[in-house]
Amino acid sequence: MNKFLINIRNTENELPVSRKIINTALILCFGIVLGTFSKFLDTTASNALPFIFEDLDIGNFLGRFAIWLLLALYIAIYSRSSLRASLNVFVFFVGMVSSYYIYSNYVAGFFPKSYAMIWVGFTVISPLLAFICWYAKGQSNISFMLSAIILAILFNFTFVYGWIYFDPYSMLEAIVFGCGLAALKRNTFKETAYMILSAVVIAVILNLLVPFHFS
Repeated sequence: MNKFLINIRNTENELPVSRKIINTALILCFGIVLGTFSKFLDTTASNALPFIFEDLDIGNFLGRFAIWLLLALYIAIYSRSSLRASLNVFVFFVGMVSSYYIYSNYVAGFFPKSYAMIWVGFTVISPLLAFICWYAKGQSNISFMLSAIILAILFNFTFVYGWIYFDPYSMLEAIVFGCGLAALKRNTFKETAYMILSAVVIAVILNLLVPFHFS
């Protein structure tokens, strides 16, 4: 345990405190911008936006969960420690969720309380999830299983499937899955292939047990 804490402190000490604060503040601002932009798209007629937004259905894409899971994953695994991952992902969701619903309440004029509570609940537990996700890039068997589980969850948020059908929710969701795979890939092609296979099996099991995709 002491060795674990020492490793965290050594990793944290690689950056000055001022830089850590700036990095976290930028992540907070990133969340605020994305939350505001997402709600802006929700409340703007599609014909008032550039055609690419309508063609790619970006408004609905940002209203689903896959892209936010991917962004949180990248923030977590590229943070300098598991503790920083927890903090950075938490402030990202605080910025995104608060700006989204502040815009909804004060600009759009409505506040979907039940849906907001889901996001608030997820924001509250996001530090724990980010702490766990940070270890997915390690080389141990536990890291391998964490990567497979994360990829399985992302799989269920990006694809809809059954006995005779299989489709991504959209082209953008397929890209999200590809980006998630790129972030979690192992050192060798063989290990990556095993991870994908394991993820698909876990995804199917999760889909049977918890058929809820937050989409």
